[in-house]
Amino acid sequence: MARVVVDVMLKPEILDPQGQAVQRALPRLGFDGISDVRQGKRFELEVDGPVDDAALARIHDLAESFLANTVIEDFTVKVEEAAEVAGAAK
Repeated sequence: MARVVVDVMLKPEILDPQGQAVQRALPRLGFDGISDVRQGKRFELEVDGPVDDAALARIHDLAESFLANTVIEDFTVKVEEAAEVAGAAK
């Protein structure tokens, strides 16, 4: 079993009110030196069988049509290594 991660973020030109709220709160919480915050979404997909080019293409289509609003969001698809998956399970 493999894990594929889809990260979805607002495009840079789209305002991010949630990210701005976090950015404004950071100095009050003692976290200085952060110049920008953008909030996004992360989807972790457990895939049965090998993650070959065909599986990645299907996941890319899934992300493009269902997980992300491509008018205002960009997304990336990546396969996590087995060591990363095992470490996250601890």
